Amino acid sequence: MPLSLYVHLPWCVRKCPYCDFNSYRGGDDASRRRYLDALCRDLESEAARAGSPPLVSIFLGGGTPSLFRADEIARLLDVSRSHFARVDDIEITMEANPGGMERDDLRGYRDAGVNRLSIGAQSFDPGALKTLGRVHGVEDIGLTVREAADAGFDNVNIDLMYALPGQDIAAALADIDAAASLQPTHLSWYQLTLEPNTVFHTRPPQGLPDEDLAYAIQQAGEARLAEFGFERYEVSAYARDRRRCRHNLNYWSFGDYLAVGAGAHGKLSTSAGVVRYRKTANPLQYMQQVERGAEQGAAEPLSDSDLLFEFMLNALRLVDGFDEQLFVERTRLPLPVLRARLAPLAKRGLVAGGEGGLWRPTSKGQQFLNDLQAHFLPD
Repeated sequence: MPLSLYVHLPWCVRKCPYCDFNSYRGGDDASRRRYLDALCRDLESEAARAGSPPLVSIFLGGGTPSLFRADEIARLLDVSRSHFARVDDIEITMEANPGGMERDDLRGYRDAGVNRLSIGAQSFDPGALKTLGRVHGVEDIGLTVREAADAGFDNVNIDLMYALPGQDIAAALADIDAAASLQPTHLSWYQLTLEPNTVFHTRPPQGLPDEDLAYAIQQAGEARLAEFGFERYEVSAYARDRRRCRHNLNYWSFGDYLAVGAGAHGKLSTSAGVVRYRKTANPLQYMQQVERGAEQGAAEPLSDSDLLFEFMLNALRLVDGFDEQLFVERTRLPLPVLRARLAPLAKRGLVAGGEGGLWRPTSKGQQFLNDLQAHFLPD
């Protein structure tokens, strides 16, 4: 079973109004040092939890991980190396915001072992960036991507949103054109949604595209991305030259992953079954619990209905779908359980396959993915 490691770094310069991630404004030197100490102790605990499988990927997410200095990231990755075996070609991703780093910082991250950078651009339109509460300007995006290349990064993702307030098809395509001109290996292009517990959910911005326009933007954007050589392999993920995100692919194929940091989630396959766990979300409480040696992330066994739902929630996001044997291997459920649930969906044209054991969502299924996934919700 592939094993990944997710490390959560929770601070940002400012909380964006659309963001529902476990992030907080702050992160001064003293807080970062204390938090880093806690992460290093947490890594040791996770190593004991996981056993001996080598890591295939590490993802440093947030928050804004690039608020941590290169020497701090180096310490974190050095400690992880001391506790975990790694595959030779391990993928190590770090999220970063444009404008928050200098070339020397980027070189330091690369020297520390980070080999994939994910840059949160979101848009190349100044008005959209202001509405989204971003702290960077348009010019910062290109500068960061170019300096990342100079620092030795040859695997770079750019995050983009669409269906932004006041956005039409032409504006969305202009964002794609601007991003593609920077020659990233990967684009994450996803629709702005008003998530609960966000400012935008409480006070929606004016001028949001309606469903018809949002779908038209999506269709036009997918075609434009294909013209630039970006292959769609997941709902919102597009890769050039097969440079797919291995860490996220492990999530979507229901592999195992360890959780380190405030609010991080983990999932493991054990001899007693598949379990999931979550670390305390509040950074201060998380640090206090780690410092006093309190248990972090008690394991919760997944029921058969939970296993079916969580596997399908992830696997149906993949454009190419999944193999029946992968389902059996990852969930340990009998194959007839899966086939019985897929059969009526195939009749409705939402999924296709079965021959050779392969299943995938149809274009209709992709369009109504939430409804398709909801079919597997536990009763």
